[in-house]
Amino acid sequence: MQRRLVLTNEGAGHPMRRILPPPPAPPRDATAGDNDIRLFFLSFGAFFVSFSTMIF
Repeated sequence: MQRRLVLTNEGAGHPMRRILPPPPAPPRDATAGDNDIRLFFLSFGAFFVSFSTMIF
């Protein structure tokens, strides 16, 4: 027996779970925009320290 392709959410297999709305999205932080800048400076600092350690 072959199953047909199911395009619905198989995690909601129980009939009671099918009628529930999807879970709400997590709230977004107000400071989420500067995470890229922090990561850049952290990576730059780590590279600088490791590179200068190898030279000296």
